[in-house]
Amino acid sequence: MHLIDIYIQEVTRRLPEKNREDIALELRSTIEDMLPENYTEVDVKESLTKLGNPVTLASGYLDRPMHLIGPIYFDAYVTLLKMILPIMAVIVLVIVSIENILSYNGKEAVIGILLDIMGEGIWGVINAAIQTFFWITLVFAVIERTDISKESVSLNTGFKKWTPDDLKEIPVISKKRKIPNIEIFGSIVMIAIFTAVYFNAVHLVGVYENVQGELRFVTPVFNQEVLQSYWLIVVVAIVVEMFLVFYKFMVGQWTKKVAILNLIRNLVSTIVCIIIFTNTQLINEDYIIYFEELFNITMNVKGTFMVGIILLFVVFAVIDVIQGFRKAYTKG
Repeated sequence: MHLIDIYIQEVTRRLPEKNREDIALELRSTIEDMLPENYTEVDVKESLTKLGNPVTLASGYLDRPMHLIGPIYFDAYVTLLKMILPIMAVIVLVIVSIENILSYNGKEAVIGILLDIMGEGIWGVINAAIQTFFWITLVFAVIERTDISKESVSLNTGFKKWTPDDLKEIPVISKKRKIPNIEIFGSIVMIAIFTAVYFNAVHLVGVYENVQGELRFVTPVFNQEVLQSYWLIVVVAIVVEMFLVFYKFMVGQWTKKVAILNLIRNLVSTIVCIIIFTNTQLINEDYIIYFEELFNITMNVKGTFMVGIILLFVVFAVIDVIQGFRKAYTKG
């Protein structure tokens, strides 16, 4: 039955890949032995209730000790750590990089700046990781020792007593439609990089020249004042992006709803892109002059550049939307 499949999935997905198939067969056999010959859904619920929360049952198959945070809360604890720690690391690295780039006076060697970014970045990441680990662990340790019900919880069921009816709220995760964590992490990194670059484009995006062995910033491509004037719609687009990323993380696979949200995200981003790149004051005039002198041309560089960016953005958005719906409707 459907509940049995979901229950086995919820147990095995928390186990090492190499052990999942054997344990799934063993668990299915155990459940079938507990059921009468012509069983009903009520019989299935009674059997699954006897087996208990799949989070707790999965912990029994693991060899790792869970003393500070017990099996009742361990799955939710690890999931939050895996989600928050990489985000904190990316934010710290972006902030450190921007601070060093903005403070660069052109006199210090580039290798020195890179070493400073690496040193400060590593220390900042370590410090942020320690702080994040400490506070999340402290919160779960307190919950572990103050919760008198001692019923299993997870990010799916919430902090309440588990029953087989909770399985009905959990979708079966398809292997072909599964969203890997590396995709989620990559999306967060790209959002962080875009945010940092957009609001500091005047210092980062432009023409660089090698002058006597030193890399110097000559002129920016964009007018920062024009970019700043669109900060509200850009922030809205970023929020929509982050919402989709976290929703994909919680769902874990491509579904019709995820594909629709991905469509909305692409529509919002495309509209924002068109609004910004149709502003004739966006491109810095000094960059246009530099470009025309460098290539000895007098063509409409500004118009060509803007149209090219918009078309490229639209093409990638359409491809992303099509792939989203294709993954959502993939069977198996």
